[in-house]
Amino acid sequence: MVPDSGIDAARIVLSLSMLGYAVYSDLKNREIHDLLWIVFGCISAILILFTPDMPRLLVNIGISLIIAPVVILIWRLGFFGGADAFGLIVLASLAPEFSTSNGVITPFTTLTNSAILSVIPILLNISRNIVAMARHENIFQGFESETRRNKIFALFIGYRAKNPKFSFSIEKRNGSDKKLDFTLKNADSAEFCVSHDTWVTPGIPYMIYIASGFVVQLAYGDIIFNFLKTLH
Repeated sequence: MVPDSGIDAARIVLSLSMLGYAVYSDLKNREIHDLLWIVFGCISAILILFTPDMPRLLVNIGISLIIAPVVILIWRLGFFGGADAFGLIVLASLAPEFSTSNGVITPFTTLTNSAILSVIPILLNISRNIVAMARHENIFQGFESETRRNKIFALFIGYRAKNPKFSFSIEKRNGSDKKLDFTLKNADSAEFCVSHDTWVTPGIPYMIYIASGFVVQLAYGDIIFNFLKTLH
């Protein structure tokens, strides 16, 4: 839905402000206070009273909030944090299905856009590892007994860091040998790696992808839908 009133524009500005502060707080403190979602959730409810076409807005918000049980399930499975789930729920009520493009927007557009953007670190990992191997660095030193399949997988999801920052370890000791560990790390409880010269996977806050996914939604729409549309 293309914004067609001052209230719609205000909702977009408020959404960007909320996500911007959330990203800043997540990067600085590695946590986002729940008060942020409470405040902007209340603002969203108040704005309903000033909306010219209230029935239409309530329908759009109701449809957009279909995303709530989905993101709560994703959170409980540990794929991203509670703050990410709450942020998407508040966003669904604050700016339901808004875009400046004319493409189809669904309640899941921001979520799917963010999922696609989260692939970027994989590309960076591959590039970093290719450069390291081109420099003849033995990035798998100590992993002589590890399988080729696991080593190839590691090239995609991580890299060997001398001094890791905001990353999760993906290696473990197996007697005198090292092994790669691809156990899923819970976004709310996993601790950052503090060891030196170890294989890690980046711990980039998912809120960055959510904020970026929303910006892409506003400017371009749904990445998947628009891509499929170009195939016809």
